[in-house]
Amino acid sequence: MWMEEHNLTAVTEFILLGITDRPELQAPLFVLFLVVYLTSLVGNVGMIVLTQVDSGLQTPMYFFLRHLAITDLGYSTAVGPKMLANFVEDENTISYYVCATQLVFFVVFIVSELFILSAMSYDRYVAICNPLLYTVIMSPRLCWVLVVIPYLYSTFVALLITIRIFTLSFCGHNVISHFYCDSQPLLALLCSDTHEIGLIILILAIFNLISSLLVILVSYLLIFVAILRMNSTEGRRKAFSTCGSHLTVISVFYGTLTFMYVQPRASHSSDTDKVASIFYTLVIPMLNPLIYSLRNKDVKCALHRTWKKICKFFL
Repeated sequence: MWMEEHNLTAVTEFILLGITDRPELQAPLFVLFLVVYLTSLVGNVGMIVLTQVDSGLQTPMYFFLRHLAITDLGYSTAVGPKMLANFVEDENTISYYVCATQLVFFVVFIVSELFILSAMSYDRYVAICNPLLYTVIMSPRLCWVLVVIPYLYSTFVALLITIRIFTLSFCGHNVISHFYCDSQPLLALLCSDTHEIGLIILILAIFNLISSLLVILVSYLLIFVAILRMNSTEGRRKAFSTCGSHLTVISVFYGTLTFMYVQPRASHSSDTDKVASIFYTLVIPMLNPLIYSLRNKDVKCALHRTWKKICKFFL
């Protein structure tokens, strides 16, 4: 639906091409991604509730894990329900303002996750390298600062990018070659000069990736040095085990983002970009709570305690 005004065509809605245009794949993919999203929803909501109510998980590590689950839930929900709806709708459309809103929430939570993962690595550094001062250094006030600042910064970034994109002219081009409103497919539809906003997005993306990854790399470099200096084999094993889940999450998340944004532009294709996008918008949010619940003894014990309380309450 377009509006004609002063010989310009203003876009009032966008058409999402989705994941595939093959009709025979619509139903199987709908079922698959419904299962993935529901698993992610249950896992992340469960992690948020568990780390909030269980007395054994009231530590900085699980405070950050709760906010990791919030960001996972945030950006998967910004994308997932609309993507699922498009599988069963005849026209895969999204209104102008809903598209802008989707972009805002997606950027807010994806950028926040980068810096929350950094905060988690700093938390592990303090726990292993300064265990006697851990509770002093990782005070509740510092923990809140380390999550509130990323939320505020990511909100600023999301609003900056979205406002700059949606105040430019689309000139009637409204077919998005993607399954959600991401910045790059939207830039391809603009008739205005996109050099400035493209440069802003590139600079912010490089800053966000490098700064957050630098904190992680420095933290783990110091952690590995401290572990190598330990005389006890059991101490080394325990130190590595406390970092195992976090390292797994970091490897999967940053590996996918690097593949998505750092590969040469000549090797980019719509299909590979969609596969990578599916992985970090839907699969990673499903994997993170599974990784932490399966690899973490404290979380498994907390799940057991909570399950016993629930059973006792109803029986």
